[in-house]
Order: sequence, then C-alpha cells, then structure tokens
Amino acid sequence: MVQPLRLHPDRLFPADPDTRNVARRLHAEIKDLPIISPHGHTDPAWFALNEPFANPAELLITPDHYVFRMLYSQGVAMEDLGVPRIDGGPVETDPRAIWRRFAEHYHLFRGTPSRLWHDWVYAEAFGIDVRLSAETADHYYDVIDAALKTEAFRPRALFDRYNLEVLTTTESPLDGLKHHQAIRDSGWKGRVLTAYRPDPVLDPDYEGFRDNLAILADQTGCDTLSWDGYLQALRDRRAVFAAMGATSTDHGHPTAFTADLSRSEAEALFARVSTGPATAEDAELFRGQMLTEMAAMSVEDGLVMQLHPGSFRNHNATAFQRFGRDKGADIPTRTDYVRALKPLLDRFGSDPRLSLILFTLDESVYARELAPLAGHYPALKLGPSWWFHDSPEGMRRFRENITETAGFYNTVGFNDDTRAFLSIPARHDVARRMDCGFLARLVVEHRMEEDEAHEVTRALTYDLVKSAYKL
Repeated sequence: MVQPLRLHPDRLFPADPDTRNVARRLHAEIKDLPIISPHGHTDPAWFALNEPFANPAELLITPDHYVFRMLYSQGVAMEDLGVPRIDGGPVETDPRAIWRRFAEHYHLFRGTPSRLWHDWVYAEAFGIDVRLSAETADHYYDVIDAALKTEAFRPRALFDRYNLEVLTTTESPLDGLKHHQAIRDSGWKGRVLTAYRPDPVLDPDYEGFRDNLAILADQTGCDTLSWDGYLQALRDRRAVFAAMGATSTDHGHPTAFTADLSRSEAEALFARVSTGPATAEDAELFRGQMLTEMAAMSVEDGLVMQLHPGSFRNHNATAFQRFGRDKGADIPTRTDYVRALKPLLDRFGSDPRLSLILFTLDESVYARELAPLAGHYPALKLGPSWWFHDSPEGMRRFRENITETAGFYNTVGFNDDTRAFLSIPARHDVARRMDCGFLARLVVEHRMEEDEAHEVTRALTYDLVKSAYKL
C-alpha cells in the first residue's frame, strides 16, 4: 500500500509544547542562513564541468557509503549497487535496477539519519509526496530522472538553490587540482575550495606510500627521499593548495598520537619508513611526528588543521581488496587524546597562530578529554559529532557532554563530511533543528535567556564555522 511522504514542520523539535515553541522561534531566525560546508568529499568535477547527474542511482546511491554499507550488512552485494570493482569485474550497470534494489530495502533505514536525509531530498528537492517502497520505485526514478535532465538540477544551479556560500572538497597533495583551476577559470562565482589531505604521503601504511613519494618528487622537484627535501615538498604543495583557495588541512590518522623527535631521530625514522617496509611501531611513530610537523607548517602558513582519528579504516579486507577505500567499512576505535596530543600541545597548544580542530568517533572522550582540552588550550577547537554520530541522538549527546566544560564558542558549528551532494542541505537542516532544540531546553529551564539563545543559534549555524575555517 502506497503511503504519503510528509516532512513535519516540527520534526526533531522537543515534544514538550513550551520547549517546542522556543525551538520554532529560534529556528525561524536561522533556517535560511547560507550554508558553509567546510569539510566534505564531494567531487569538484561536478562544479568544474557542470554536467547533469547521469541518473538517480549515480546521484543518491553509488557515491554514498552510508547507503551501501547498510545494504551490504543485509546481504546485498555491492556489485548489485553498481559500486565499481578494482579489477574491473562485472557490476550492475542498469541504474533503474540499482534504484529498484535500493527501494526494496528502504525499510532498513528506518530510524537512521540516512532515512531523514533521503526523505528530505525526495520531498524538498524533488517534490515527491509518496513514501519510497518497491511499489513506488519506478515513480521515484521517473520523477528524479526527469528533474536531472533540466538545467535546474545541474550542480551549479543546486549550489545556488540551496544557498551554499562555501563548499570545501578534499584532495591529496598528489592531485593536480585541475577541476579547481577549471572552476576558477570559468568565471562562476560559487566558492568551491579544496582542502589539503596529505595522508597518502604521510602514512607509511597507506597503499603505495613509497610510490607516492616519487610522484611528490616529480611534482615539486624536491628530493623526497631526504628529510629536508620531503618537508620542503610538503610545504610546496601546501602553498599550491593555499593559492587555490584552501584554508585548511585534513588528517585522517588511525590514532591521535603525536611525537616531537629531535632532528637526528626524525631523519633516521624517515630513512627507515621511506626505503623499506615500515614496522607497525615505526609507522605509528612517523605518523605522530608528521602531525607535529604539520602543526609547525600551519603555524607558518596559517592553514587550519583538522584531525579526525579513531577510525579503523577499511576493516573489511575482502571489500577493500575488491572495491578499494571508503566503502563503508571504517569502524570506530577507542582514542586517547590527553596523552597522545601532549607532545604537539607542548610545542603549539598555546600558540595563537595554530588552530587545530579535533574530531572523534569515540564519544566516551567528549566530557573526559576533548571538552577539558578545548576548554583550556587556545589552539584547540572541537569539530562536530562525526561519521557514526552525525545523527540527531549523536548531536544531542555531543552538546550535552561538551557544553558544560568547553562552552559553545570552543566548537566550530557543523560540517556535513559528505560525498552525496544533496545530502548537504539535508544534513544541515538536521543540525540546525537539533541545535535549536538543545538551546530551547536551556531557555525553558531558565539557564539561558532567549535573546542569548538567538545569538548562540546564529553562531552555531554560521558565525563559528566561518571564523574557525578562516572563510
């Protein structure tokens, strides 16, 4: 039986009537503010070429690991969702068949943030008023496919429609940034910036690490097998990224471990990891040393530094070998920040030239470690709830655990960290509503005046992220 799809105007607001009324008033003031998306993984080619999205599956399923990790967990093969295989092996190529398979399993997303985001996209972006199911799959496909053939659904038009002020993608130092250059050369006024993600040339465990050093040498003309040449190559690429508009770096290390070795120790360590297979101990020590080196470079060039550790990347060896990185098998691990960050903070924690934004997948450290650290060190700010916790409950837990110690102004607003373009406005809608609900509770409990709550709501929505990322 076909069911209606409706977005309730009070969705995610508190159930208590008085609190809900305050949340409504707060939300009315900020719901139309521009979106700043300073950390994400959308494809800059979308905006450089401004070509139509090919079909509903390419837009909403194939790039979104939130979608196919859930389906995979229930026995749906990634090949059947059109996810490309590394070996070029056969996968489903009929987008309508992919869409039907997704629709048949849409019930799996009940209660998840993905369901919130997708329903928002269907109702708000495409005007669909019936719920997605096997019965309505073809109707959905036809409506979305027809819309994607219009000028209004090209990437740049959607960028303008959803009032994106800034969108940041993420690229490796080895990336030539040709799409960002094309955007700049096109004369289009949309601000699509890059962020410097040096993991492929900082992590000895990254596949092809030593080959990547050779590519870095070719790009920069530096001897990347010498310690000084290697560091200079990294500086040179940072300068290229900054010239292309980058304001931040991004570091996805397994842990938050940092080190501060002497020059001779660092040189010897680099010689070991750059010329042969690294031991687990050397790999971790090198990553830790390079986080401190990256902080030193941020002090020099002003790029904001982001660190999001605590993910066991590509945990599913079979999926990694068949499909490669970022296929929904990143699993949270316990993370220590207090001891791990101390070498870096001993050097730069009180330096006003460093801005280090911390993320975590380990919620147990919010109140115990992250909030006290950010509530003390001038260099530290807290990024929002991330990956598995960018949900209504995750956002609520984040605010409840960190606010009493770090306050609001040691946080940096919200970022969506998405690969799926239309989930950007959908995710920001959720974050804005959850923050309004949290602040409304403080108002009705007489812990904050409503005029203050209006100021904080704007800060969490717009001001803090713009300031933190130097945008």
